[in-house]
Amino acid sequence: MEVVPAWAPAVGFTLLPHAGGFLGSNITKREIPTWYETLQKPSWCPPNWVFAPVWGTLYTSMGYGSYLVWKELGGFNEKSVVPLGLYAGNLALNWAWTPIFFGAHKMGWGLVTLLLTTATATATTASWYNINKTAAYLMVPYLAWLSLASALNYRIWKDNRNKQ
Repeated sequence: MEVVPAWAPAVGFTLLPHAGGFLGSNITKREIPTWYETLQKPSWCPPNWVFAPVWGTLYTSMGYGSYLVWKELGGFNEKSVVPLGLYAGNLALNWAWTPIFFGAHKMGWGLVTLLLTTATATATTASWYNINKTAAYLMVPYLAWLSLASALNYRIWKDNRNKQ
């Protein structure tokens, strides 16, 4: 008797990254009108409404990629420790950025967190490439967005150093 339906892991892995995004959105919603709007931002800063759909798409993409790797390696086992461990570390860093940047207003530490997130996302993508190329390719838009986010975080930090 099958306890878990065959589709459940795919859905679970795909939705997992959204958990941290959902929790972080409560902080973001509170801080945008009271703090973030007061910050000087570069002319190329995307409008606020862009962030939620972009992150939703990226979380879905990377979550499904993690499922493909998990499935290819036969679940959680010795072979999956590094590729899924890197991914788990990346998710933790990704989720930590919002409370650091928006919650604590630590723009510099937010940048450090983003750079570490980008490094672990790059390592994750590289580790996935030889396991499942589709999974690795699903990480490419995330890497591109992290580059933009890092540049934006840097500019906001640089231009608002005296703000709390």
